[in-house]
Amino acid sequence: MEKILKTVIIDDEEPARQRLKELLAVYPNHFDIIGEAENGKKGLEIIHRLNPDLLFLDIQMPGMNGFELIKQLDNIPIIVFCSAFDHYSLDAFETNSLDYLLKPVSSERFSKTVDKLMRFTTKVDHKGLMDLIKKFEEQIKQPEITSITIKKGNKLLFVKLEDISYFKAEDKYVKIQTVQGKDHITEKPLKELAEKLPNSFIRIHRSIIVNKKSVRELQNYFNCKYVFIMNDKLRTKLYSGRSFQTQIKKWVDLS
Repeated sequence: MEKILKTVIIDDEEPARQRLKELLAVYPNHFDIIGEAENGKKGLEIIHRLNPDLLFLDIQMPGMNGFELIKQLDNIPIIVFCSAFDHYSLDAFETNSLDYLLKPVSSERFSKTVDKLMRFTTKVDHKGLMDLIKKFEEQIKQPEITSITIKKGNKLLFVKLEDISYFKAEDKYVKIQTVQGKDHITEKPLKELAEKLPNSFIRIHRSIIVNKKSVRELQNYFNCKYVFIMNDKLRTKLYSGRSFQTQIKKWVDLS
């Protein structure tokens, strides 16, 4: 494959999109980045409008995830899946979609992806990809967790989900605020927590996940945002991100 590939990057994390752009910039004769999106909905709009040859697609995203996006496509471009989790079978995805990159992506690993892309001459197996997605969606379904484990010195503390008001990413850590007003710290990334939490939690910002049952009041804010007033001891105010507007409206039935 010698032509320049029209490329779209879809990932809810800006640093991840920036990293891919830096890696792609090393190969200006092979890739032309024609668009990027921070969520599945915008990504779908860009795909329909620009008809790219290649997608770098994150699997775990708020609202519409990567798998759900693919299911809405009639013509599927070449796909390189990206994820921070290794609970998917990498070999299987490499066979059916082309490739799978585990974040953070190294230059050495990316160069192998480029080599594959340059040799890729066949169309994506639509049925095979759909069957694979169905298989993995079934495999990753796990029983809902009921508590979060916090390491404190030599001890493990179990914080019940029902006692948690919200999670907030701060630098390299995630703060866990309880309804009682207590703070806990975990080193688990917010995105990993989002994957494990039940539907009683909702991500309202790239750095915030709230317990729906702990939301006392919801107020309109400027620029399509909302203020969440939590029912914790501190009556915490949390501000949503604009890109999370759709799923928030869906939750409170404002659409």
